Amino acid sequence: MVKKKIGNLSTYLSELAVHGIQEKKGNDIVRLDLRNLNSSVSDYFIICNADSATQVKAIADSVEEEIYKKTQTDPWRKEGLENAEWIILDYFDIVVHIFKTEKRDFYGIEDLWGDAQSTSYQSA
Repeated sequence: MVKKKIGNLSTYLSELAVHGIQEKKGNDIVRLDLRNLNSSVSDYFIICNADSATQVKAIADSVEEEIYKKTQTDPWRKEGLENAEWIILDYFDIVVHIFKTEKRDFYGIEDLWGDAQSTSYQSA
């Protein structure tokens, strides 16, 4: 269980995910706050990209490790590990999208959720 007292679990999970991405130098890290959108499927989307499939996979592993270390929570669902061009880690309240750079440009996921409040982060 979470050892730290938290006001909002989904916000805390999103911060852990961002930290995991930063640890592996993910590019263009964005957190979309979907909590005030009627059509949202979760509280947050965390999105980033990397230049190689190897780095995409390393970022996914880092996010899983950071969240598990602090909360003993595994993703409910993982997709895209085979090709590592777009890995999705679904924790219900947050969904982490890790793209190869060209796939992120192609899918433009931020545009689909343009109404969401967006926060950008730098790599560590």
